[in-house]
Parts: sequence; C-alpha cells; structure tokens
Amino acid sequence: MEQSVIQPEKMELVVVTHVVDAITFWAQNVTDKINEKINVMLTEKCPSAPILMGRPSSHKVYGARYSEDKCWYRCTVQQQSEDKFCILYIDYGNTEIVSRSDLVELPEELQTTGLAKKYKFWGFHVSSEQDSPLFSQGKSFLHNMIHGKKLRVHKKSVCFDGIILVEAFQGNLDIVNLQECPGLWPSRNTPGELDTLGSSLGCMPKLRPIFSDQKPQIIKEQKTSVALQPLEKLNVDQEPLTEIQSSKTDANAQQVCSQDIEQVPNETESELQMMREVINAKDMQIKKLKEEESAIQQHASLLGQQLEEAKLELQMLKESYEKTKETEHNHPTTIANRISQLAKKVDSLRKLRESSACSSDEDHLLESITIIMNYRISLPLSSERLDLAWNVYDQTLENLRGCQTMVEVESLVNIRNEARGALLAAVDDFLQEVDKLPINERLHRLKEVASSLTAMLSSVMLGEKTEECSFEKFCEWKEHKQQKIKNVRKATDEALLALSSWATRLSKFSYLMEKTSLTEEDVADCVEEILMNADKALCEELSTESSEQDDQGRKMVFSAFNKAMQGIQREQSMLNAVRQKYELNTQFKQEIQQWQSGPPKADELFAVKKRIRSLRSQLRWKLVEVSCLEEAEELDLPEILKKKEEIAETRNALFQEISHEKKQYIMLCDLMKRGFPELPMIYPDADINGYRRSAGLLMKSLDRDMFDADPMRELSGRRPLLSTDFQGQKIVLKCYAVDEESEVKMLEQAAHYHRAQQQSPATTVPLLALFCGKSDPLAYVMVPHYSNGSLRAIQRSSPLSSSEIRKVMKGVALGLQGLHAASLTHASLHPNNVFAIGREKGIVGDYDFTKTPEQRVFDSGMVAGSISLVAPELKQRQPPSPASDMYAFGGIMLWLHVPDFSGSLESEHQNVEFCGLGLDAKLHKLLSKLLISSTRLSAPEALKEDYFISVDV
Repeated sequence: MEQSVIQPEKMELVVVTHVVDAITFWAQNVTDKINEKINVMLTEKCPSAPILMGRPSSHKVYGARYSEDKCWYRCTVQQQSEDKFCILYIDYGNTEIVSRSDLVELPEELQTTGLAKKYKFWGFHVSSEQDSPLFSQGKSFLHNMIHGKKLRVHKKSVCFDGIILVEAFQGNLDIVNLQECPGLWPSRNTPGELDTLGSSLGCMPKLRPIFSDQKPQIIKEQKTSVALQPLEKLNVDQEPLTEIQSSKTDANAQQVCSQDIEQVPNETESELQMMREVINAKDMQIKKLKEEESAIQQHASLLGQQLEEAKLELQMLKESYEKTKETEHNHPTTIANRISQLAKKVDSLRKLRESSACSSDEDHLLESITIIMNYRISLPLSSERLDLAWNVYDQTLENLRGCQTMVEVESLVNIRNEARGALLAAVDDFLQEVDKLPINERLHRLKEVASSLTAMLSSVMLGEKTEECSFEKFCEWKEHKQQKIKNVRKATDEALLALSSWATRLSKFSYLMEKTSLTEEDVADCVEEILMNADKALCEELSTESSEQDDQGRKMVFSAFNKAMQGIQREQSMLNAVRQKYELNTQFKQEIQQWQSGPPKADELFAVKKRIRSLRSQLRWKLVEVSCLEEAEELDLPEILKKKEEIAETRNALFQEISHEKKQYIMLCDLMKRGFPELPMIYPDADINGYRRSAGLLMKSLDRDMFDADPMRELSGRRPLLSTDFQGQKIVLKCYAVDEESEVKMLEQAAHYHRAQQQSPATTVPLLALFCGKSDPLAYVMVPHYSNGSLRAIQRSSPLSSSEIRKVMKGVALGLQGLHAASLTHASLHPNNVFAIGREKGIVGDYDFTKTPEQRVFDSGMVAGSISLVAPELKQRQPPSPASDMYAFGGIMLWLHVPDFSGSLESEHQNVEFCGLGLDAKLHKLLSKLLISSTRLSAPEALKEDYFISVDV
C-alpha cells in the first residue's frame, strides 16, 4: 500500500498506557498535564471518602484502589455481580475486578472525562478467538513494541462505540507496516474490490467510513476468510501458517528492537528531523499529484477526442477519394458511401456514449442498495432489556390489582417499587442509546431513497410474480453486463483505431504534400476488411447501447427493487417503533419522577369533600333562614333578597367544589391506570372504584336540595322531571324510584350508555351526572335541556321541510349506529325521544335505565301519529334488537313525511299503499327496506342508501 504524506498539524503525540489486543491500545495525550494534579487530589480525597453504597451508576466516576500498587485511581463500573465490581481505569484503560470496600465516591471536581482514549489501527481487524495462542502472541508483540512509549498518531475516523481509528508512527516507522504479527486481518479495500457493487459506490454519501464490519453482506460473502494472515499475502500455494507466522514474528521483533535502540538517544531531535522530511515529502507528493491529475485529465478527454478525430478523418477520406482514382475492385463511389455511413454511426455512437455516462436506473438501484445495507441502524441493544423490565413491572401492577388485603398490598407495593427502579434504570439506558442514533436523519434518507427508486423504476414494474433474488445475484448480473459493455466498446475502439491509421496513410498518399514511401498497394491493402470490421463493431455497440432490457434483466431489476423496498420498509417500521418507544418511555420517566418522594395521596380529594360538607351545611342553614323570613308576619324584603343572593353564591361555590371533586376523581383514576392500582385499597373512603364502575357518572356529593329546581309538569307524565341550572347550563333532572337492587342495575345500564355515547357524542344525548337522593329513595339522572327540541314538539308547531328531515334523520341514524356498535338496543325510539337541534342536527335521546329493553319497547309512547313503532317480530315475543330499532326509525321517517298516514304496515297490500303516497323514489326505496323487506337494513347500510348520500351532518 502506498503511504500517503501526513500533515504535521494533524498528528498527535501520545504515550501508550495499556494494550488490549494486537491492534487496540489505550493512550494519553503527552501535552495533557492534568494527570499529576488528579493523582494528588486522589491521594488526598480517597482515604477519607465514603465507600460506595447501593447500586453504582454507569455514568459516574469512582475512586478505586489498584491491587498491585495499592494507590488510588479513577474508574467507572462496567458490571456488578453481588459485591464484586468489574471496573475500567479511565485514565489508563486497564480493567480489574474489585470488592465494594475498594470503591469510594468522588467529589464533583473529579467527575471529568478520562485522560486515556481507546485507539485501533485503521483498516485492520483482530481475530475474535481470544483464547487462541495466536491472539496472545499478537497482543504480547504489540505490548513489547509500544507499551509505555510515545507514538505519533493520525486520526482517520471514529467508530460508533467511540474507538478512534488511527495510523501510528514510532519515530519514522509506521507501526502498521512493522506489524505483521499473528491475530491481524487487513481490510483496506484493494482496487477493484468494490466493482461488484458498480462504479457508483464512489459517489455515495458517507455517513461513516466503510469498514469491513459495515459492508453489505454481499461483499462480505465474496471474500475468503483465512484467519490470522494479511489478505495481500494469501495465495493458493502458501506455506503452513504457523511456520510463516513464526519466521515473520522473529524477523519483525529483531527489526523493531534495533530501531528502538537507535531512536532512544535523542527522540526529540529525531521527531524534528522526521517533521522536516514529512514536509519535504509533502511537497514532492503535491508535485506528483499535480502531474497525475494532468495525466488523468488528458486520459479522460482522450475517448471524446478520438471519436471526433475519427469523424474528421472519415470526412477527409471522403474528400480524398473524390480526388484520387482507385483500382476497379475498390470503386470510389462505393467506399465514399460506406465511409459516409460510418461517419453517421460514429456520430450516433458518440451521443449514446455521452448519454450512457449518466447514472442509469440500474446504477441508481445499486447505489440505493449500498445505502440500505451499509448504513442501516440496528435495534438498540438496550431495547430487549427494556421490554423485559416492562414485563416484570406490568406483572407487579397486575398482582396489585388482584390483591384483597392491606397486608398483601404493602408487600406487593414494595415489589412494585423495586421493579419500577429497575425499569427506570433500563429506560435511562435505552434513552441514552437512542440519543446517539441518527434516527431522524436515517428515516429522512430512507424516504428519499424510496421515493427516487419508485419514481425511477416504475417503468420496470411487472404484473406477474417474479422469483426473489439476492442483492449478491443482482450485483453479479450487473457486473457481467458492465463487463460485456466494456468488451464491446474496446472492440469498437480498436476497429476505429485501425480505420484511423488507414485514413492517415491514405491522406499522406493522396495529397502528395510531403515525401512518403507509401505505394498504392499499401493504401489499398486490407481496406475492405478494415471497413467491414469498423462497420460491424459500430453496429454491435449501437445495438448493445440502444437495446432495451431483456425479460431476464427486467425481472432481475424488479426483484432487486422489491427486495430493496422491503428492506426500507422493515427498517422504517423498526425506526418508527423505536422513536415511538422513546417518546412513551420519556413520558413515563417524567411522570414517575414527580412521585419519587412518595406515592400519590388522596388528601386533596378529602379536603374538597370537607369543603363540600361545609358549604352544604351553610346552604341548608341559609335556606332555613329564608324560609323563616318568608313566613314571618312582617316581610323584610331587602333581607330576603340579600339572603337569596347569599344562597346563590353558596350554591355556585358548592357546584365549583363538586366540579373540583370530579377532577380529583379523574386524576386518581388515571393514576390507577398508570402505575398505582393500590389507591382504592389505601383510601377505601374515597370510593374510587365506585366512580370508575359508573364511568365517571356517579357524583355522591350531589343532592336534590342543592338545586333550585322547578317541576316540568307538561313532560312529567311517566316520571318527575325537574328543570334547573348547573354551572351555567340549563339541565333536566330525571327522577327514578329505586331500591338497593334496582339502583345497581340502573348504574350498570347508565354507565354502559355513557361509554357508548362518548364514542359518538354528537348524535346521542349526553349524561352529565347521576346521583341518589340522601333524603328520598330516588335516583337522579342529569341531562341537557333541549327546550321545544323534540320531533313531536317541532312537528306540532312548525313541521320540518324535506331537506331538514333528511339532515335530522341522518344524525339519528348515526346515533343508532354508535349505540348498536356498543351492543346496545335503544328500544325506546319515538318522537318525544328524538331531538332536532337547530332544525338540522338530529340526536337520539336516552332511555329509562331502570327498565329492560323488553319493558321499554311496549311503552305507550311507542307511536308516531297513528303509526305503531313496535316491530312485527316484537309482537311475536321476540327480544328487541338493532333491527327493531331500525323499524322504529323507518316509522318515524314515514310519519315526518306523511303525518296523516293511517294505513297498516302489516297488511298484504302495504307496498301498494306506499306507492300511492307520492313519495320520492329514493325515500320510497329506503322505507321499503326498513318497513317492508324481510331483511331490514342496519344503521350503517341505511346511511349508504342514495337518500342519505351527499347529506352533511
């Protein structure tokens, strides 16, 4: 390998402190004078420093007592096994196993980066078999050569793990050139080594230098791995490995020892002399590079000039033949025509070569494969440990949820806390590892590659399924194709060169402008063969350059394209999962950190409840005072008004505290889900589980006497309804008589409806709260008050138009779709229970939660005009179902369009009666499928009918 000249300012002088293997060592910068200061501080601080307690951090620096000299040095803990710790001395690079008593905490001023750095010879790999004698011999050889000595190193690159790749010099000698010791494996690329991936690899963006462990699998597989022997030295007839290594090791050891003895007397003077030689060599190298650059430029333009000259010479041939008489077997007109045709072909070939100089689709695919294979990011090593920690943590939470006694809770909480600590440590490791990965840049690059591949290779898309091929097979095919093109071009160049030589001879012979010994026979000799060879070569290259891909080529490219896209998609999916995992664990870490001082408590909830009791007592007392003032013989109106204002203020304050109480319940329920399932057991008086079972509806602090409610007599036919205000909103309180058993069933049905309503909140009536009276056996459901918004009230005062009916009923269909998706049957759909907000937005009302669907469906209100909304199958004692809800839906639609309809929907001639109503064709079709057809439409199917299409809700 040719040794390049290294600039002096890029060299670094280091002293070797520890040798790891045959190519890896630790060293300190000679110019760094802080080592002595650190040693003095360690001698002063460590003897009195506290011994390490608990679990050590992998990111902190500790003091350790070295076993050989019993002195203190700085270190980091790599691994722990009970009370034994594997440590790394960060200022020297060696490792040791010590006990806990030999480790102490260090103050902040010593928590700095280590003085030693880890270096590796650039372009080499060491055998992984560390137990082999060859590995030990290589390490021993390097140790004897450089340990404790000064080296000049030139940094070439930095690996992902922080190891610095360098070229190393001792005096004027290159350590790498000296070191042909056992255990080494050179991996620098020889010329043509990457030809299997095409010439385009040179122009690819380099995120990191490409080393042998980062190369695509296809390149790795092409190399023959013969351990412990330099690549350029290998051949078929090589001698036995042990003999070669033994002889080389002895020779090299003697050479290095003699050189070291010569350099010891005056190392500084030698280094200065070396720097002068480096500068002189640099000047010579620059001069040589300039000469090589000029030669390369001339060579690069040679082909274009050759083609242009051939065209000019052929033109000269044509002119020369017009002036010269030829023999009979070489007719001038025939040769002139052939030369003219060759000139045209040369011009076409020149254009084809210029266009083919640009990157083709195949070259672009090859570049993309290199990017996909060389620079891909693997799943972080800490990800698997993090998943295991999460599994353990989730299991502890599951155990907590199933515990029944406080004794179990205490022990399980301790286990949970330990698992959480281990999880946080795993989260930290994962976050730190991901922070070092260029995930966003890689995703952006993969997106660009995928887009360009799809755009450029869309022309090779095949309809039929092709056999999957490996990247290696594609590269072999591409190399074979390139070699074929090179051979064809070489033949063309040779033929054109022969034609050019003949044209030169003819020119000299024809013009007679200078003395020549050429005769007519010399000019005419082999002209036919020369012209035929040139024409054949040109035609073959033109055919090769302009030919389309054959079927096998298209399949090869398409298969490689598919494999590349699959690789991109797999890596994108993995990186997106890592990024999402990073965000979730970051959020988890932030949430848990606020509870490190102690678990969450329900103190604020109990404080709110206490304030509610106080405000409620004040409200009751003020109500009694107003009642007494109103019953007095002499009315004191100003005092009564004043008391009523105080009552309003107290009521508002009470409602605000109840709202605050609900927020506290929501927070505690959220904490239960996120890692504290023990809260209901620790705080049984808070009744957190009762709030959760009711889906957040149950508000035990509410009571009837808190509200200034008025009865709604016109709507209180079946149950008492009260109209009042709650936090600035007009509401209705629905009263239900319940006992202990029916109260539980009511809560279950209301919670089920509430969960379904939250999935489609715009099309069903919401439940605001549910509470039981403390002074009466009634349960109260709080819902919004839609004044005169029911369909019956609207149709009585100002009927909806056809377009309004369509919009309203589409909203109702959407509401039924949400309830049916949650396995709920309404069974109480009638004009009083369907609301048209703003005459355009239709919503489905709630129902009686104390009754079953079978009880609700035969309610006397299940009629619209004279139309019964009870489906025929219900009258045959079949249970209510979503289909029976859709029958009621169809009956309401018929009533809205034909309020006076008095026919029967159960007679044999019902279809004839429909035809006589003059309904719109789309509406008639929909009603037939809802009311007449044996296979009734579901809510999603009804929404897809033409009647509802293009209707916005």
